[in-house]
Amino acid sequence: MDGFAAVDFGFAREVLQRGIAVLYLVAFASTLNQFRPLLGERGLLPAPRLLAGARRLRPTLFRRVAYTDGRLAALCWAGITVSALLAVGVPQLGPPWLPMLCFLALWFGYMSITSLGRVFYGFGWEMLLLELGFLAAFLGSGSQPPPTVVIVLFWWLLFRLEFGAGMIKLRGGHEWRDLTALMYHHETQPMPGPFSRQAHLLPRWFHKGEVLGNHFAQLVVPWFLFVPILGLWVPGPVPGLIGTVAAAVVIVTQLWLVVTGNFAWLNWATIVLAFSAVSVTGSGVPAADGMPVYWILITSAVALVYVWLSWPALHNLFFAKQQVMNGAFNRFQLANAYGAFGSVTKERIEYVIEGTLDEDPGTADWHEYGFKGKPGDVHRIPRQFAPYHLRLDWCLWFLPLGGPIEGWFTVFLARLLSADEPLLRLLRRDPFAGQRPNWVRVVSYRYRFATREQHRADGAVWVRDRRHVLIRPLSRRDFAD
Repeated sequence: MDGFAAVDFGFAREVLQRGIAVLYLVAFASTLNQFRPLLGERGLLPAPRLLAGARRLRPTLFRRVAYTDGRLAALCWAGITVSALLAVGVPQLGPPWLPMLCFLALWFGYMSITSLGRVFYGFGWEMLLLELGFLAAFLGSGSQPPPTVVIVLFWWLLFRLEFGAGMIKLRGGHEWRDLTALMYHHETQPMPGPFSRQAHLLPRWFHKGEVLGNHFAQLVVPWFLFVPILGLWVPGPVPGLIGTVAAAVVIVTQLWLVVTGNFAWLNWATIVLAFSAVSVTGSGVPAADGMPVYWILITSAVALVYVWLSWPALHNLFFAKQQVMNGAFNRFQLANAYGAFGSVTKERIEYVIEGTLDEDPGTADWHEYGFKGKPGDVHRIPRQFAPYHLRLDWCLWFLPLGGPIEGWFTVFLARLLSADEPLLRLLRRDPFAGQRPNWVRVVSYRYRFATREQHRADGAVWVRDRRHVLIRPLSRRDFAD
């Protein structure tokens, strides 16, 4: 580092700008495919109804411009286009204000969507993506080195993300303290991946080692991300090397999570973010005197604002009696609190939705609806979808965790009875090929990964035992009002 310019972090900037742009592309594509049946004009939770009734919303373009599904699609296509240009580096060829405007456009465009998303956008990685996009706006372009203060802000974000996740576990369920959490997590996580079963079947000592490794990576390693700041006063490559090793530990642990689960873009965003601490000495980045004065002033002002915004997150990490997990302290969702899985679910309960074409539900032949990500067919190997985000499947995982049935779920059942085509496209399998069923019901099952012996016997990936009919058979007459 060299005063205002992080001259050894040119490679880090390349990964950050291009990686964050790819994540935005995925996010806008996910929204283009899923927002309208979930939240559009005829969605399960219609955005126009929210806009008409809510007094306070986070900033959104649709406060100024009336929401329509067509305008939502146009916003998504614009976001995909700008993201693609940034991913291949076109705006970065110009002056630093050009990629700044592009990233700020992505940030505000996506915030316009998440502000209307309610439960379907109520995930920590949504605000993480917004914060990444805002900070990426001030990394500059290829004509000058990245600003030191902005690189340090990325480290502060990574620290909050990792250390916050570590602290929420340490303060959470006893399974993280007695090292048993990973004996359950691979099986009960929201959306297992193709290798989750193999990970679950690993020996007990390995799972305890996983938890210890997690605590080390999230509670110890993040402190070393800031060591490269010493490079301002201590000559030589050692401070940068220590930061790079810390980043490598984060990247390796996140890759293990990528292999064993489906957490949308959370793990990929963390990997991209970890590259902010990777320094490459002599990377050919221009010297500090190549940074325009106006750019120094802009980035310094951003850093000062961030210092002011960061106090609630700092207090939340170290002084709060009850740590907030995935919480925003301001309307623009900057300097947020992060964390995940403060406790681990010990048992996997799935709500299986069934329908029938028969007239009498008492003697009917019932058929299951298939979902893309959540378990259903016990012989189907879970698929890898991350970093793509299957919002409906994720929200269905939360339903059995307690509390009343969500209102959107009741609407969802009604739409299945009407064979709503846009909604059916979110499913993997409609057992009635577009026909309207006469009845639907919801059955609760306990799912467990098949043992090696059970898998060899008939190829089963899961075993399940029937619990009870959770929601009695419903017909279109039940929703007539």
